[in-house]
Amino acid sequence: MTTQAPILVTGAGGGTGGVGGKVVALLRERDLPVRALLRREDERAEAVRALGAEVVIGDLTRPDDVARALDGAGRMFFSMTVSPDHLEATTVVATVARELGGLETLVAISQMTVSQMTTTSTEESHQQRLHFLSEQVLNWSGLPVVHVRPTIFMDNPLLTTLAARSIAADGTLRMPFGDGRTSPVAASDVARVVATILLEPGRHVGRVYELTGPTCQDMKGIAEEYSSALGRAVSYVNIPADQWLERIVRPVGLPPHVEEHLVTMARLHRANRYDRATRTVEEITGVPAQSVEQFVTQHAALFSPAS
Repeated sequence: MTTQAPILVTGAGGGTGGVGGKVVALLRERDLPVRALLRREDERAEAVRALGAEVVIGDLTRPDDVARALDGAGRMFFSMTVSPDHLEATTVVATVARELGGLETLVAISQMTVSQMTTTSTEESHQQRLHFLSEQVLNWSGLPVVHVRPTIFMDNPLLTTLAARSIAADGTLRMPFGDGRTSPVAASDVARVVATILLEPGRHVGRVYELTGPTCQDMKGIAEEYSSALGRAVSYVNIPADQWLERIVRPVGLPPHVEEHLVTMARLHRANRYDRATRTVEEITGVPAQSVEQFVTQHAALFSPAS
C-alpha cells in the first residue's frame, strides 16, 4: 500500500462494541491516512475528523455511497452495528470492491459463534445467521479477506449497561447464564488485532481469527472479578430468562432485532456455547488480552450508584 492510499474504516460511529472508532484512533496514532464511512453527519463524525481522518457520509447498503468511500482505498475494515441490513451491506461492499479492484486486504468482523454454526443450524440469532452468510459472501467474492471472530464483548450491554443497575443497587450481577462459562473480550483488544492486521496484512489474508479474553470461567468467577475491580462485593444471581427479559431488557426499549440477538446470546450462554478460550490477541499483537477485572476497573464509574 502506498502512503497515499487511505485505509477505509466503516462502523466508526460506534457499531460492534465501538471497534471501528478505536481502529481509526490506532491507525491515526501512526499517522496513517484513514477514511471513515459514517451513516450521518453528527457529533460522532466530528469526533472522527478530530482524529485527523477523512469522513465520508453514506449508507453501506447503497452501492454509490460505498463506491465513493472505496475510491482509491488500499485496505479496508468492514464493521457495522447489529442490524437486519448486515447481509445486504456485506453483499454491496463485496460487489463494489470486486468491481473497483485495488483492495490489498479487507478485514471483516464477525462473531465467534459462527465457528460453531452450520448451513442448517437454527439455534442462533438472526444477527448471528447474517454473520454466517456474510462470511460466505465475502469468501465467494474472491477478495483478499481476513475474518475476525470475537466472542462476547466486555462492552456488550449484557455485561455493562444492563448489568450496571443491579450491581450499583445491591451488588448483584443478575443474568440468566446459568452455569455457562464465558471469556469476554474487550473491544479495545479486538481493535488492536484489526489495526495490527491492517498495518501488515500479507501473512493474514485468508485467515480466520477467533478472539477471546484471557480466562474462561462461569459467572461466579466473572462476579469475583467485578468485586476485585470495584472494591466491593458483587455476587452472581442466576435469574430465570423470562424475568430477566421482562424486568431488565424490555424496559430499555431496544429494537426487536437487537433484543432478539441479546436474548439468544443469553440462551446460548446457558447452553455453554461460549465456553471457549484462545490466546490469539496476544499472538497477533504481542500484548495479552485484558481481563474482566482490568476492564471493569477502567469503567468503574459505569457501575457506581451515582451513575
